[in-house]
Amino acid sequence: MGTSSHNNLPFVMSQGPQINWLLLCVISVFGLIALSRSSSGKFDSATASARPNIYSNYRRLRTQAVNDYLELRNLGANLVNDYGLCGKEMENGVPCYNVSANLLAGFKDGEEFDRHCEVLRNKQRCLTHSPKDYKIPLTWPGGRDVIWSGNVKLSKDQFLSSGSKMKRLMLLEENQIAFHSNDGMTADGVRDYSNQIAKMIGLGSDNEFHQAGVHNILDIGCGFGSFGAHLLSLQLMAVCMAAYESTGSQVQLALERGLPAIIGNFISRQLPFPSLSYDMVHCAQCGIFWDDKDGMFLIEVDRVLKPGGYLVLTSPRSRGHRSFLGSKRGRASSPFEEFIKKLCWNLLSEQDETFIWQKTTDSHCYASSKDLFPLCKREDGRSYYKPLVKCISGTTSKHWTPIQNKSSASLEFQIHGIHPQEFSQDLEFWRSSLRNYWPLLSPLIFSDHPKRPGDEDPVPPHNMVRNVMDMNANYGGLNAALLEGGHSVWVMNVVPMGESSTLSLILDQGFAGVVHNWCEPFPTYPRTYDMLHAKGLLSHLASDKCSIADLIFDMDRILRPEGWVVISDKIDVIEKARTIAARLPWEARVIDVDNGTDQRLLLCQKPFFTN
Repeated sequence: MGTSSHNNLPFVMSQGPQINWLLLCVISVFGLIALSRSSSGKFDSATASARPNIYSNYRRLRTQAVNDYLELRNLGANLVNDYGLCGKEMENGVPCYNVSANLLAGFKDGEEFDRHCEVLRNKQRCLTHSPKDYKIPLTWPGGRDVIWSGNVKLSKDQFLSSGSKMKRLMLLEENQIAFHSNDGMTADGVRDYSNQIAKMIGLGSDNEFHQAGVHNILDIGCGFGSFGAHLLSLQLMAVCMAAYESTGSQVQLALERGLPAIIGNFISRQLPFPSLSYDMVHCAQCGIFWDDKDGMFLIEVDRVLKPGGYLVLTSPRSRGHRSFLGSKRGRASSPFEEFIKKLCWNLLSEQDETFIWQKTTDSHCYASSKDLFPLCKREDGRSYYKPLVKCISGTTSKHWTPIQNKSSASLEFQIHGIHPQEFSQDLEFWRSSLRNYWPLLSPLIFSDHPKRPGDEDPVPPHNMVRNVMDMNANYGGLNAALLEGGHSVWVMNVVPMGESSTLSLILDQGFAGVVHNWCEPFPTYPRTYDMLHAKGLLSHLASDKCSIADLIFDMDRILRPEGWVVISDKIDVIEKARTIAARLPWEARVIDVDNGTDQRLLLCQKPFFTN
């Protein structure tokens, strides 16, 4: 079954009975006309032309609007009452990061601040509040430099008391936060700081990072993302990662600015990335005591760094840096320095407050001396919040390739265990999909700006989408096709647990990505993504016996008001999802884009409302 692509359907439901039936009659007339024309066989699928199916299906979709309208009326107009609103404490909260519950569960010594989804019991299905002063983010690229202060949990006192130089890149206006990326982080600003790092690794400027094999950067404790924003302007993928913060969150502000970010920390568990994932790891006053946990934090950095990759640490004020400098002045070696000696890293350069180490390109280095950290006896290529280990992994991986020696495309496919033709077919599928059904969605998603109560009529076009999540990313084909199409988006490519491990391939393309178990909430703040896309995820979830309802409620949590959901799957699970979506305050419609198959497209939009 398909439905109309009109946005007016939920609006019709909220009007008086006379208007309802008048509009219903109008829609019915269109439906009867479509039925009479379709009976002539002109638009019969068996004789359809070679042009995309979506265009020949318009009349059938319009006809279905009548049936869907009646079906929705039977469900009742005040659907939001089916589920209550979450408590105000969840307005900016993230499931699995409940410190009180973690303490009651026995976690201590800092582990109470870690992610513990196992503590979640009897998941509450409720809708997350939007702050009363919430406003739709400014469009890109304006939203990168100015955000609404009511959209994030950050007080003026917190801003003024912030000790981080990166956080001082902001100025608070009456109801906005303005970011000034040329001031504050270092004496000469972000651009000069980036150039300084480039010169310290032997480059002429930061425009040459690509030549040094640096394409993706993990920015730990990113402040509010100004360094990452600059790197993105250089066509580098910089992913902000910071610990969960109940207020003044770095990740929340970075995402509000339209910058890639995810919650993560160095406490007791590995990061949700495979070994050998990043070309550079950056930490500027990120607050991590690197000599804690017997050096396991440094081992974790070594795990995610590719051969020949760089660790950049800025500011000697942390314990580790201060001790490192102290040893150069004749004092006994510090634990930090001793741990560094146990890694096959080379101190490449030091200047002012910045130190850069380079990881070895020789996989045999770690086995060359008993004075080094031992090698792990068993290696698992996929990491998903496993306990930190005190051993070195990745040295026997087929992905061990120095970043300076980028392999040919054919060799890369061989390394990842993927046939080139399979990859090409996947990319062409997404190119075709964007050509075929995206014309129906694009006027809605990428240019139509719905009018909100009290607003003046907007002047189109408006690019309403910046932060996109592909919840079942496969090879990252949607990401590649969107960029080829010229859309100013970035995509968080999520590889579900249980699917083939393609995240390394996604990261090697310079995209952002993470492994995630969709039976659990995603580690991000509410209202942080503009569009969620999922192809085949519902079928995967059903096979894992996980709740589709729990998934959809988490999608509602992380989706901003007026954000979009696009789900492609088999008709049976699509109808289950549609039933749940109809009980939320979502506008939902099912579209048959592949006439004659069991595949359907569920298109939903979350409305704008605050409490």
